Amino acid sequence: MSTNCYVYRCSAKQDMYIYLAKENDFESIDENLKKKLGELKFAMALDLDDSMKLAKENPVTILSNLKSQGFHLQLPAETSVEEILARIAEKQNKI
Repeated sequence: MSTNCYVYRCSAKQDMYIYLAKENDFESIDENLKKKLGELKFAMALDLDDSMKLAKENPVTILSNLKSQGFHLQLPAETSVEEILARIAEKQNKI
């Protein structure tokens, strides 16, 4: 079974997104959390099912959170893409 959800980019941190069960339903987000997300910009609509492959998130967890609280917060990785690329470049320069 698939579920429509709506993904918004959070301006507070790079690679932080919030998935909403209903488009523009910002009321489902706790006020304290909402303040920490920064400006929310629509990124995409997604027809999500539990077998879908996603780059950073487990679709089963997203679906569960959407059902129980109306949203799912995707936090950025502890190591940024820029840091990873810098490490790769540094290793290549040593070779």
